[in-house]
Amino acid sequence: MTWRTFTKTYTSPEAVRRAVAHHAWLERHAQPLCLPRIVEVQPLSVASEFIHGRHLGVADLPRVANMLGRAHATAWRSDLRRARLDTPHLLHGGLTLPDFVSTRMAALRRDELASHERAAAVRLLHEHRDGAAAFYKDTNPRNVLITGDGRMVAVDVDDLTLAPFGYDLAKLVVTLAMTYGRYPLQLVEEALAAYNHQLDAVGPVAFDHLMGFAELHDLLTRRYLGRGGYQYPWPTVRPCEEET
Repeated sequence: MTWRTFTKTYTSPEAVRRAVAHHAWLERHAQPLCLPRIVEVQPLSVASEFIHGRHLGVADLPRVANMLGRAHATAWRSDLRRARLDTPHLLHGGLTLPDFVSTRMAALRRDELASHERAAAVRLLHEHRDGAAAFYKDTNPRNVLITGDGRMVAVDVDDLTLAPFGYDLAKLVVTLAMTYGRYPLQLVEEALAAYNHQLDAVGPVAFDHLMGFAELHDLLTRRYLGRGGYQYPWPTVRPCEEET
């Protein structure tokens, strides 16, 4: 069978190796996350099955949250029980999943931030460094596709890292608002309930922790404002209670 493919190019063979390893790790440890199959690997490119589908909308948030919760809980049970958020996690072949803390500290140093914003972000990183480890795959409206038959397919898994439970969901909460504008806070609450429903083994994510992660995502995503579909600054579109 001949597949229609999507080819992504990379700057080095090491980046290709990392992308393929992350894809393989997710396939093995993060069911029910559905990924495009890899068709061909070249020294500086990876060709994957082309996925016909639409980008996520606001109404998809609870359903995607449920899927993320299942995938995060499965990965924790399968391979991340002993992982630490401040230590890279060893993968097959000597590669690693980068840790949560140092990667975000590096990003905070790179971006231009007010001193109080940077200090609050550093406190949050230290508060969560000893928590249970899930993973982060940058779940934003363009990185999950809904196919014609209703499947959710996760794309672009190159920059996988460790992360606390709820962190990747918070990225979706923020980027949906930055893409489409403000939506009701009740939808975030429904999404968190759907996510937590899958976390019996590790316990639920608190609402204030989710929104704390959202504020960190604001700091790390605001430099993309005006690109990639991000139209609205997070401070102007935080989900809120509907007026009566």
